[in-house]
Amino acid sequence: MRTGLALFKLCPSFEPNSGDERHYAGKVATYLDSILAYHRDQAASDARDADALREQALGCGRSRPFAANLRSEGLSVIAELKRQSPSKGILGGAIDAATVAAEYERGGARAISVLTDEPHFGGSARDVITVKASCELPVLRKDFCVDIRHIYDAKIMGADAILLIVAALEQHELQEMAQVARDVGVAALVEVHDEDEARRALDIGADIIGVNQRDLVTFTVDHERACRVAASLPSSVIRVAESGVRGPEDAAALADAGFDAILVGESLITADNREQGVRALREANQKGVG
Repeated sequence: MRTGLALFKLCPSFEPNSGDERHYAGKVATYLDSILAYHRDQAASDARDADALREQALGCGRSRPFAANLRSEGLSVIAELKRQSPSKGILGGAIDAATVAAEYERGGARAISVLTDEPHFGGSARDVITVKASCELPVLRKDFCVDIRHIYDAKIMGADAILLIVAALEQHELQEMAQVARDVGVAALVEVHDEDEARRALDIGADIIGVNQRDLVTFTVDHERACRVAASLPSSVIRVAESGVRGPEDAAALADAGFDAILVGESLITADNREQGVRALREANQKGVG
Protein backbone atom coordinates (compact mmCIF):
# COMPACT_ATOMS: atom_id res chain seq x y z
CA MET A 1 0.00 0.00 0.00
CA ARG A 2 1.29 3.48 -0.77
CA THR A 3 1.68 5.34 2.48
CA GLY A 4 1.88 8.81 1.05
CA LEU A 5 4.42 9.76 3.71
CA ALA A 6 5.75 12.55 1.52
CA LEU A 7 2.42 14.32 1.97
CA PHE A 8 3.06 14.87 5.65
CA LYS A 9 5.82 17.40 6.20
CA LEU A 10 6.83 18.82 9.55
CA CYS A 11 5.01 22.06 10.18
CA PRO A 12 6.58 25.20 11.64
CA SER A 13 5.59 26.11 15.15
CA PHE A 14 2.65 28.47 15.42
CA GLU A 15 2.20 31.32 17.84
CA PRO A 16 -1.20 33.02 17.52
CA ASN A 17 -1.41 36.77 17.69
CA SER A 18 -2.31 38.02 21.14
CA GLY A 19 -5.41 39.61 19.66
CA ASP A 20 -6.63 36.42 17.98
CA GLU A 21 -10.21 36.02 19.18
CA ARG A 22 -11.38 33.20 16.94
CA HIS A 23 -13.76 30.90 18.78
CA TYR A 24 -14.92 27.51 17.56
CA ALA A 25 -18.45 26.12 17.26
CA GLY A 26 -19.79 29.04 19.29
CA LYS A 27 -17.67 28.24 22.35
CA VAL A 28 -15.76 30.69 24.53
CA ALA A 29 -12.01 30.78 24.13
CA THR A 30 -10.25 27.66 25.47
CA TYR A 31 -6.75 26.21 25.63
CA LEU A 32 -7.53 24.44 22.34
CA ASP A 33 -8.11 27.63 20.38
CA SER A 34 -4.51 28.28 19.36
CA ILE A 35 -4.06 24.64 18.32
CA LEU A 36 -7.23 24.74 16.24
CA ALA A 37 -6.24 28.07 14.74
CA TYR A 38 -2.93 26.54 13.67
CA HIS A 39 -4.66 23.60 11.95
CA ARG A 40 -7.22 25.80 10.22
CA ASP A 41 -4.46 28.07 8.95
CA GLN A 42 -2.56 25.05 7.66
CA ALA A 43 -5.68 23.73 5.91
CA ALA A 44 -6.32 27.12 4.31
CA SER A 45 -2.84 27.11 2.78
CA ASP A 46 -3.00 23.45 1.66
CA ALA A 47 -3.11 23.40 -2.14
CA ARG A 48 -3.62 19.64 -2.50
CA ASP A 49 -6.66 18.50 -4.46
CA ALA A 50 -9.28 16.85 -2.24
CA ASP A 51 -10.67 14.72 -5.07
CA ALA A 52 -7.25 13.28 -5.84
CA LEU A 53 -6.70 12.46 -2.17
CA ARG A 54 -10.12 10.84 -2.01
CA GLU A 55 -9.26 8.55 -4.91
CA GLN A 56 -5.99 7.60 -3.25
CA ALA A 57 -7.78 6.91 0.05
CA LEU A 58 -10.41 4.76 -1.65
CA GLY A 59 -7.61 2.70 -3.18
CA CYS A 60 -6.18 1.76 0.22
CA GLY A 61 -6.90 -1.55 1.90
CA ARG A 62 -9.71 -2.45 4.26
CA SER A 63 -9.48 -0.93 7.73
CA ARG A 64 -9.04 -3.03 10.84
CA PRO A 65 -12.23 -3.34 12.97
CA PHE A 66 -12.00 -0.47 15.45
CA ALA A 67 -15.60 -0.52 16.70
CA ALA A 68 -15.78 -4.31 16.92
CA ASN A 69 -12.61 -4.42 19.01
CA LEU A 70 -14.04 -1.92 21.47
CA ARG A 71 -17.17 -4.06 21.88
CA SER A 72 -15.08 -6.95 23.17
CA GLU A 73 -15.94 -8.37 26.58
CA GLY A 74 -14.80 -6.30 29.54
CA LEU A 75 -13.37 -2.81 29.59
CA SER A 76 -11.46 -2.08 26.39
CA VAL A 77 -8.28 -0.03 26.50
CA ILE A 78 -7.22 2.33 23.72
CA ALA A 79 -3.56 2.82 24.60
CA GLU A 80 -1.98 6.00 23.30
CA LEU A 81 1.39 6.84 21.81
CA LYS A 82 1.90 10.39 23.05
CA ARG A 83 5.37 11.89 22.80
CA GLN A 84 4.72 15.23 24.46
CA SER A 85 1.99 17.62 25.55
CA PRO A 86 1.77 21.42 25.47
CA SER A 87 1.47 21.55 29.26
CA LYS A 88 3.98 18.87 30.36
CA GLY A 89 6.54 18.82 27.57
CA ILE A 90 8.27 15.58 26.55
CA LEU A 91 6.76 12.41 28.01
CA GLY A 92 8.33 9.00 28.50
CA GLY A 93 11.84 9.88 27.35
CA ALA A 94 13.06 8.47 24.03
CA ILE A 95 10.11 6.57 22.56
CA ASP A 96 10.37 3.88 19.88
CA ALA A 97 6.94 3.58 18.28
CA ALA A 98 7.36 -0.07 17.29
CA THR A 99 8.39 -1.08 20.80
CA VAL A 100 5.48 0.80 22.39
CA ALA A 101 2.99 -0.79 19.98
CA ALA A 102 4.25 -4.28 20.86
CA GLU A 103 4.07 -3.53 24.59
CA TYR A 104 0.52 -2.25 24.32
CA GLU A 105 -0.59 -5.24 22.26
CA ARG A 106 0.94 -7.76 24.69
CA GLY A 107 -0.82 -6.00 27.54
CA GLY A 108 -4.20 -6.54 25.93
CA ALA A 109 -5.00 -3.16 24.40
CA ARG A 110 -7.89 -3.29 21.92
CA ALA A 111 -6.61 -0.38 19.82
CA ILE A 112 -3.75 2.11 19.73
CA SER A 113 -4.20 5.86 19.50
CA VAL A 114 -1.38 7.79 17.81
CA LEU A 115 -1.06 11.55 18.05
CA THR A 116 0.14 12.99 14.74
CA ASP A 117 0.15 16.70 15.59
CA GLU A 118 3.85 17.65 15.37
CA PRO A 119 4.20 21.20 16.73
CA HIS A 120 2.17 20.65 19.91
CA PHE A 121 2.42 16.90 20.60
CA GLY A 122 5.57 15.78 18.77
CA GLY A 123 3.73 13.25 16.62
CA SER A 124 3.87 12.43 12.94
CA ALA A 125 2.40 10.31 10.17
CA ARG A 126 5.48 8.11 10.48
CA ASP A 127 4.31 7.05 13.95
CA VAL A 128 1.00 5.81 12.52
CA ILE A 129 2.81 3.90 9.79
CA THR A 130 5.26 2.34 12.25
CA VAL A 131 2.60 1.36 14.78
CA LYS A 132 0.36 -0.14 12.09
CA ALA A 133 3.25 -2.27 10.80
CA SER A 134 4.25 -3.38 14.31
CA CYS A 135 0.98 -4.86 15.58
CA GLU A 136 -2.36 -6.33 14.54
CA LEU A 137 -4.48 -3.78 16.40
CA PRO A 138 -6.59 -1.03 14.80
CA VAL A 139 -4.94 2.38 14.90
CA LEU A 140 -6.66 5.66 15.71
CA ARG A 141 -5.12 8.78 14.22
CA LYS A 142 -5.60 11.33 16.99
CA ASP A 143 -5.31 14.82 15.58
CA PHE A 144 -7.35 17.95 15.04
CA CYS A 145 -9.41 17.27 11.90
CA VAL A 146 -10.77 20.53 10.53
CA ASP A 147 -10.71 19.66 6.82
CA ILE A 148 -11.88 16.61 4.88
CA ARG A 149 -8.35 16.17 3.52
CA HIS A 150 -7.25 15.31 7.05
CA ILE A 151 -9.51 12.26 6.90
CA TYR A 152 -8.16 11.21 3.52
CA ASP A 153 -4.64 11.66 4.92
CA ALA A 154 -5.52 9.39 7.84
CA LYS A 155 -6.69 6.60 5.55
CA ILE A 156 -3.66 6.97 3.28
CA MET A 157 -1.19 6.74 6.17
CA GLY A 158 -2.92 3.57 7.38
CA ALA A 159 -5.18 4.73 10.21
CA ASP A 160 -8.32 2.72 10.88
CA ALA A 161 -10.11 5.46 12.83
CA ILE A 162 -10.03 9.23 13.23
CA LEU A 163 -10.97 11.69 15.97
CA LEU A 164 -13.67 14.31 15.43
CA ILE A 165 -13.91 16.93 18.19
CA VAL A 166 -17.41 18.40 18.41
CA ALA A 167 -16.15 21.58 20.12
CA ALA A 168 -13.84 22.24 17.17
CA LEU A 169 -16.42 21.97 14.41
CA GLU A 170 -19.64 23.57 13.28
CA GLN A 171 -22.48 21.09 12.90
CA HIS A 172 -22.34 21.07 9.09
CA GLU A 173 -18.59 20.37 9.25
CA LEU A 174 -19.14 17.57 11.74
CA GLN A 175 -21.81 16.01 9.52
CA GLU A 176 -19.65 16.24 6.41
CA MET A 177 -16.58 14.76 8.07
CA ALA A 178 -18.53 11.88 9.59
CA GLN A 179 -19.87 11.05 6.14
CA VAL A 180 -16.43 11.29 4.53
CA ALA A 181 -15.06 8.91 7.16
CA ARG A 182 -17.81 6.41 6.37
CA ASP A 183 -17.18 6.79 2.64
CA VAL A 184 -13.49 5.87 2.89
CA GLY A 185 -14.02 3.19 5.51
CA VAL A 186 -12.51 4.66 8.67
CA ALA A 187 -14.29 4.72 12.01
CA ALA A 188 -14.93 8.05 13.75
CA LEU A 189 -14.45 8.53 17.47
CA VAL A 190 -16.57 11.63 18.12
CA GLU A 191 -15.36 13.54 21.17
CA VAL A 192 -17.74 15.48 23.41
CA HIS A 193 -17.42 17.33 26.72
CA ASP A 194 -21.03 17.81 27.85
CA GLU A 195 -24.65 16.85 27.18
CA ASP A 196 -25.16 19.48 24.48
CA GLU A 197 -22.19 18.20 22.51
CA ALA A 198 -23.39 14.62 23.04
CA ARG A 199 -26.70 15.54 21.41
CA ARG A 200 -24.82 17.04 18.48
CA ALA A 201 -22.83 13.82 18.11
CA LEU A 202 -25.98 11.72 18.18
CA ASP A 203 -27.59 13.98 15.58
CA ILE A 204 -24.92 13.00 13.03
CA GLY A 205 -25.35 9.29 13.80
CA ALA A 206 -22.15 8.83 15.81
CA ASP A 207 -21.84 5.26 17.08
CA ILE A 208 -18.55 5.74 19.00
CA ILE A 209 -18.62 8.71 21.36
CA GLY A 210 -15.67 9.73 23.50
CA VAL A 211 -16.37 11.77 26.62
CA ASN A 212 -13.40 13.95 27.43
CA GLN A 213 -13.32 14.31 31.20
CA ARG A 214 -11.10 17.39 31.02
CA ASP A 215 -12.86 20.76 31.08
CA LEU A 216 -11.92 22.85 28.05
CA VAL A 217 -11.83 26.10 30.00
CA THR A 218 -10.35 25.12 33.38
CA PHE A 219 -8.40 22.03 32.21
CA THR A 220 -9.56 20.20 35.36
CA VAL A 221 -10.90 16.63 35.26
CA ASP A 222 -14.60 16.26 36.06
CA HIS A 223 -15.45 12.58 36.57
CA GLU A 224 -19.03 13.30 37.64
CA ARG A 225 -19.86 15.21 34.48
CA ALA A 226 -18.29 12.50 32.32
CA CYS A 227 -20.37 9.81 34.03
CA ARG A 228 -23.49 11.93 33.65
CA VAL A 229 -22.85 12.36 29.92
CA ALA A 230 -22.22 8.63 29.50
CA ALA A 231 -25.51 7.83 31.20
CA SER A 232 -27.34 10.03 28.69
CA LEU A 233 -26.09 8.02 25.70
CA PRO A 234 -28.12 5.14 24.24
CA SER A 235 -26.85 1.62 24.83
CA SER A 236 -26.20 1.20 21.11
CA VAL A 237 -23.36 3.75 21.31
CA ILE A 238 -19.84 2.70 22.27
CA ARG A 239 -18.89 4.96 25.18
CA VAL A 240 -15.22 5.88 25.55
CA ALA A 241 -13.79 7.81 28.52
CA GLU A 242 -10.94 10.12 27.57
CA SER A 243 -8.37 12.02 29.65
CA GLY A 244 -7.72 11.85 33.37
CA VAL A 245 -7.50 8.04 33.68
CA ARG A 246 -4.72 7.69 36.24
CA GLY A 247 -4.85 3.97 36.97
CA PRO A 248 -6.95 0.87 37.76
CA GLU A 249 -9.21 2.60 40.31
CA ASP A 250 -10.27 5.20 37.74
CA ALA A 251 -10.74 2.47 35.14
CA ALA A 252 -12.97 0.44 37.48
CA ALA A 253 -15.08 3.49 38.34
CA LEU A 254 -15.54 4.35 34.66
CA ALA A 255 -16.51 0.78 33.81
CA ASP A 256 -19.07 0.87 36.64
CA ALA A 257 -20.42 4.12 35.18
CA GLY A 258 -21.16 2.37 31.88
CA PHE A 259 -18.14 3.16 29.77
CA ASP A 260 -17.17 0.45 27.28
CA ALA A 261 -13.62 1.69 26.76
CA ILE A 262 -11.01 4.10 28.07
CA LEU A 263 -8.42 6.04 26.11
CA VAL A 264 -5.24 6.37 28.17
CA GLY A 265 -2.13 8.29 27.22
CA GLU A 266 0.18 9.91 29.76
CA SER A 267 -0.14 7.37 32.57
CA LEU A 268 0.74 4.54 30.17
CA ILE A 269 3.46 6.16 28.09
CA THR A 270 5.30 7.20 31.28
CA ALA A 271 4.79 3.84 33.07
CA ASP A 272 7.82 1.78 34.06
CA ASN A 273 6.11 -1.28 32.54
CA ARG A 274 3.66 -0.33 29.80
CA GLU A 275 2.55 -3.89 29.14
CA GLN A 276 1.62 -4.42 32.77
CA GLY A 277 0.03 -0.98 32.88
CA VAL A 278 -2.41 -1.90 30.11
CA ARG A 279 -3.12 -5.28 31.71
CA ALA A 280 -3.91 -3.67 35.06
CA LEU A 281 -6.41 -1.33 33.43
CA ARG A 282 -8.08 -4.19 31.59
CA GLU A 283 -8.41 -6.28 34.73
CA ALA A 284 -9.47 -3.50 37.10
CA ASN A 285 -13.23 -3.78 36.73
CA GLN A 286 -13.05 -7.59 36.80
CA LYS A 287 -11.46 -7.43 40.25
CA GLY A 288 -13.83 -4.88 41.67
CA VAL A 289 -11.14 -2.30 42.29
CA GLY A 290 -12.56 0.85 43.85
